[in-house]
Amino acid sequence: MLFNSFQFLLFFPIVIAAYFAIPSKWRWALLLVASYYFYMCWRPEYIILILFSTVIDYWAGRQMGNRATQRERLPYLVISLIMNLGLLFSFKYLNFFGVFIWKALATVGWEPGPTPWHWDILLPVGISFYTFQTMSYSIDVYKGVTSPERHFGRFALFVSFFPQLVAGPIERSSHLLPQFRQHMTFDYDRIAAGFRRMAWGFFKKVAIADKLAIIVNEVYNHTERYDGDPASLLIATFFFAFQIYCDFSGYSDIAIGAAQIMGFDLMENFRQPYFSKSVSEFWKRWHISLSTWFRDYVYIPLGGNRVVKWRWYYNLFITFLVSGLWHGANYTFVIWGALHGFYLVSALVLNDLRQKMHVSIPLSQSSVLLQKDSWPWKTLHVVLTFVLVIFAWIFFRANTLTDAQFVLRNLLRWPTAAWQWQNWHLWEYVLTSKVVVGFGLILVLMGVEFLQGQGWLTAQWPRRVPRLVRYPAYAAFVAMIFLLGEFEAQSFIYFQF
Repeated sequence: MLFNSFQFLLFFPIVIAAYFAIPSKWRWALLLVASYYFYMCWRPEYIILILFSTVIDYWAGRQMGNRATQRERLPYLVISLIMNLGLLFSFKYLNFFGVFIWKALATVGWEPGPTPWHWDILLPVGISFYTFQTMSYSIDVYKGVTSPERHFGRFALFVSFFPQLVAGPIERSSHLLPQFRQHMTFDYDRIAAGFRRMAWGFFKKVAIADKLAIIVNEVYNHTERYDGDPASLLIATFFFAFQIYCDFSGYSDIAIGAAQIMGFDLMENFRQPYFSKSVSEFWKRWHISLSTWFRDYVYIPLGGNRVVKWRWYYNLFITFLVSGLWHGANYTFVIWGALHGFYLVSALVLNDLRQKMHVSIPLSQSSVLLQKDSWPWKTLHVVLTFVLVIFAWIFFRANTLTDAQFVLRNLLRWPTAAWQWQNWHLWEYVLTSKVVVGFGLILVLMGVEFLQGQGWLTAQWPRRVPRLVRYPAYAAFVAMIFLLGEFEAQSFIYFQF
């Protein structure tokens, strides 16, 4: 079931009404049934995969809870990891690595067959999210960070909680599981704040992301039409940066808001990432639940920064390489992850040089404009970071490496072809105002996020507005969603991961 579907607009109020109507001790059962129904609306038979992960990790957790040492717990952790990673590999990566092995064998002269073996099967929606969530539980129980959950129903709800089931945030058991035991009361202010968060998420998804997607999909799904047209490719690439952000952060806002209405607190997943002053800061603001997952369960176990420098750089690069592969079984994602790893390693390697260069700039210490905390200096770093991020997005969005190379090759022709307006294949979009509306929506988004980042626009500010103004403003905002939104129920981008 999609959040941006009329089916969800019926499903969610019914669940909320029933949730507050029944005794607190049975609410976990209602939410579990609702979560399974939510997932089965997409593909009923794939609920078996969630049940498989749930049973394996519940059993492994209970077994580890009965063992005193990590050495005794290790076999059960291994079983959990093998089962979950095996499930993920079978559905998501088997064909990818099958083609890779077939090409490798053909390269060395073997005869692997006329064509690569291919398993024609649909990727289960959200499989990367719920397998990572349940694996983190097993690892935490193994380490003794969290106690094993003994209530099977509540653990099943932790794995399948519908607001964040298919696209996160990827929650930790120590944060979410205890909340299922708490008595949640009906709180008007909390519920109103949850609905406001959901409304903002819907606006970002249907009014911004899905509108930008019209242009992005037109260009990136038909790149051959835009040979010699770098302006259109640049506009589409720029729009994709905001499409994916509004699509994914919009989902997170809806998920967090929906959980908040019921009294649950999900972790923040985005914090104005395009205002980051470095790539390192970007990853502290973008998809926070995944970046912290890789930090805690991949980067730190590899040694983190507690090793010699070359190994530190290696750990960082490998973590982002694996992160890229997590996003999809495609070389484009691998290169995207490798680029971010390269950015971060390069920043570390060149850090001393950059410090020396800044000091050597005339007036760097005395001029207010050249000091590191000055707004021009910060703005420059924000722009440079955004350029690096948007360059990597080309590989993330391109359907194939060939398409990515085509886009890059044409963008390099910008100086000679940029101002040949008659060659712009997107000119018809300008005439129909799609590009203008797209830029306008991006300005609104960034304006709101700037105010949020400065602390001038908080979640509590509507409460200070008189009700006679507040409620008509809510109605106007909802009307604006319906007026500007695209309602063909486009799937969220991260559902494919």
